[in-house]
Amino acid sequence: MQGEQRRSWLGGLSAAVPIMVGYLPIAVTFGVIAQQTGIPALQTTLMSMLVFAGASQFMAANMLAAGAGGMEVVLATLVLNFRHFVMSLSLMNRLHTLPARWKLGLASGITDETFAVASLRIRNGKRTSRFFVAGLMLGAWLAWVIGTMLGHSLSRVIPPAISESMSIALYAMFIGLLVPAVREEWRAGGTALASMFLCWGWNQVLDSGWAIVLATVFGGIVGAFWMKEEEE
Repeated sequence: MQGEQRRSWLGGLSAAVPIMVGYLPIAVTFGVIAQQTGIPALQTTLMSMLVFAGASQFMAANMLAAGAGGMEVVLATLVLNFRHFVMSLSLMNRLHTLPARWKLGLASGITDETFAVASLRIRNGKRTSRFFVAGLMLGAWLAWVIGTMLGHSLSRVIPPAISESMSIALYAMFIGLLVPAVREEWRAGGTALASMFLCWGWNQVLDSGWAIVLATVFGGIVGAFWMKEEEE
């Protein structure tokens, strides 16, 4: 790697430090919850390496703990993670000069936070090379994977009262994502309530896994039309 490329890569890694600080405790919590759910260390680590999506991984662990089937978990996480397709298209459109192999690799490393940092940098007119984006995403990915491994290992020495209380992190994460959206647009709260009632209703006739999948899909459709009316 040449000097300029190395500096750009290190600049991306440096920009990832605040993200890494935020990811580590959440990843540790996920590792603890995964161990409590009965997911082996190897599979837990592979999930963080390959899925690399906090909310979806927490939801998957919760669904597995509730006895949901594999297909239900896959569909639910696909729906929840669908926004990453949109973010990938948006960011890769701004980096349209990159070779296809770079686009494929970088698109796989997108999270809400890395997308925000990279997009803001591009919008502000700062030079953003592929090496900068690669360093940014690698730093975030390493923090998430290392935190997951630490959490799964430390779960054996953390007092049971503390480790069991960490399961609330799933609900805290979704509330943390919802509150800012509700403050900006109250219809987001209405969409969340509609999804909640849909999930409750389907849970009366279906198992919990499919109830979550259907509530996510139809709640998203309700929200899409509701938000569209407001924009018009």
